[in-house]
Amino acid sequence: MRAALPALRPSERRIAQAFLDSPADSALLSMADLAERCGTSPTSVVRFYRRIGYAHYRDLRIDVAREATREKLAHAELPAVSGDIDRDDTLDQIVSKVALNETLSISDTMNALDRGALARAVRLVAGARRVDGFGVGASSFVSLDLQHKLVRIGRTALNWRDSHAARTAAATLDDSCVAIAISHSGTTIDTVEFVTIARQAGASTVAITNHGRSPLGEVADVVLTTAARETRFRSGALGSRIAQLMVVDCLFTGVAQTSYDASMAALRNTYAAVHYRTVDET
Repeated sequence: MRAALPALRPSERRIAQAFLDSPADSALLSMADLAERCGTSPTSVVRFYRRIGYAHYRDLRIDVAREATREKLAHAELPAVSGDIDRDDTLDQIVSKVALNETLSISDTMNALDRGALARAVRLVAGARRVDGFGVGASSFVSLDLQHKLVRIGRTALNWRDSHAARTAAATLDDSCVAIAISHSGTTIDTVEFVTIARQAGASTVAITNHGRSPLGEVADVVLTTAARETRFRSGALGSRIAQLMVVDCLFTGVAQTSYDASMAALRNTYAAVHYRTVDET
């Protein structure tokens, strides 16, 4: 539901938000009661559950109730906090809410991440002559993190933070290269254009985004979908950054595993190169 939000009509978005804000309570509502609570019609509810892949409303209710219970049990040890970050929250409440938000972002992403798509991305990156990464704003730091990780295991990886340089680099790629673009919304113009140019040049393309049906998801060969939970401080990229980093870590680990011995040797060598040694040791 969270991933589908940008593509939903306003009435459908209100229905999705009702489930996201209070899944256990909303799962108990009849179709008519849900429509009334959201200020819309039962027809909009039907359109909504069909749009997100359900044939029957009862199946949606069962899945939402099951997921709400699973989430409650899985995170019972976390502080019992609710709601978004508020003006009057104490620092203790802020810490609890941020911890819960980011923990749930990782948990949701783990469940939503398509293992088949991840396997395809691992194969592409592992076989690439060169990997170019791109992201704008907070996503650029995630792309930089991936570059650092790949370089540590001997892969040729570049990260482009300047959009003009990124476009230039993308145009020089070929079918032996992979372009990876990161965008929570999937609608960042520069990021979509980077992937489009890279794909036209012949490179394989991978997108990491929260919205698979976004413009970025539409132009990428492989889409790795996060399921981040954002707060009112969305521009601070709290949950989205954590979820993206988790996907990057999974991708990197998968690539490293494809050449396990060589990767381990490279990690040992790069570790030794940047850590202090005494004169006697040298």
